[in-house]
Amino acid sequence: MRDPRAFAAWLAPAAHAEWVVYAKPPFGGAAQVLDYLGRYTHRVAISNNRLLRFDGDSVLFQWKDYRHEARHKTMTLTADEFRRFLLHVLPDGFKRIRSYGWLASCHLAARLVTCRRLLGVEPPAAASPPIAEDYRDRYQRLTGKSLRDCPVCGKGHMVRIEGGVPGILPRAPPDPSHGH
Repeated sequence: MRDPRAFAAWLAPAAHAEWVVYAKPPFGGAAQVLDYLGRYTHRVAISNNRLLRFDGDSVLFQWKDYRHEARHKTMTLTADEFRRFLLHVLPDGFKRIRSYGWLASCHLAARLVTCRRLLGVEPPAAASPPIAEDYRDRYQRLTGKSLRDCPVCGKGHMVRIEGGVPGILPRAPPDPSHGH
């Protein structure tokens, strides 16, 4: 298993195997299945911060008990028993389940329509198009200060009277000596 070539050779037959999947209706319904798959496919099997101690013979780690208000608990397993968690760690080059199948991004829109139809769920109401926000609006939203207020008196509002065109310099202010 330590030699990458030997491991790849050991793993190769699994790619060509004809898999038979037995599936029975879920006890809690589709919502429970999606909840489980969401937890399973969107995080690693066990992360380093959950490993609390390894003494050479056993591993102490933290886990969440979802049947009892998601309480954090600890479990100690022998190193050999701990291998069951390591079986869920994907080798380099493998993809998680969420990258394929009925939620693959290339099929997502069509599959969601089918899922909603099968579950009898209406699609969400179409969101109104977002209001265009320019840099001044964004600056005010983030800082609470307006770039439209006059920087001198703070009371008047700046009004744009001419737009710039790429490649053309803006016009200079009028010359006060002309008396206009």
